[in-house]
Amino acid sequence: MSGNIVLTVDVREGTGKGAARAARREDLVPGVLYGGKLGPVSITLRGNEVRRALLTGQFLTNMLELNHEGETQTVIAREVQFHPVSDQPMHIDLYRVDKDSQINVEIPVRFINDADSPGLKRGGVLNVVRHEVELKVPAGNIPEFIEADLTGLEIGDSVHISAIKLPDGAEPTITDRDFTIATLQGSRAATMAEAEEGEGEAEGDAEE
Repeated sequence: MSGNIVLTVDVREGTGKGAARAARREDLVPGVLYGGKLGPVSITLRGNEVRRALLTGQFLTNMLELNHEGETQTVIAREVQFHPVSDQPMHIDLYRVDKDSQINVEIPVRFINDADSPGLKRGGVLNVVRHEVELKVPAGNIPEFIEADLTGLEIGDSVHISAIKLPDGAEPTITDRDFTIATLQGSRAATMAEAEEGEGEAEGDAEE
């Protein structure tokens, strides 16, 4: 879904490491704007605006609005590079879009109704295969997450992408198979308990 994150952008005249370092000393974040009918443009963003936008948790999953001298443009963030020690944003790649543009985005998976899974109640362990799923979605309708329902899940069961309700207009970028999101595995304790239960039943049958 569209957000209301607005970033002030300026065209960056110099390129290269020296110009980027100079920009960062002024609390500016260098970046590149590309995509659409126009060519790539070197830009700088206000450091305080970028940090505030990152704290929303929606920087990489929502459309952003760039403001350049009163003119606006919608974009999405393609990549953010962070300093390995300070974790401050060092460089950002932005991609021009409109709300109907189809883009590929990694969307987090949220698991729900774990209390309604018999397998988990019996000590099973959820093995998450994919914490995120790449979807092709309209840029104006990017979901914050998708939900995987664990209701009724038994040990040995799996959750596949076909079991997840996707937003309107969204589809997985992997289309040649019904790939696995998570599996429910038996813990060692649960497996031993089942084995003991099976042995007890076998002994009871033998005595009869």
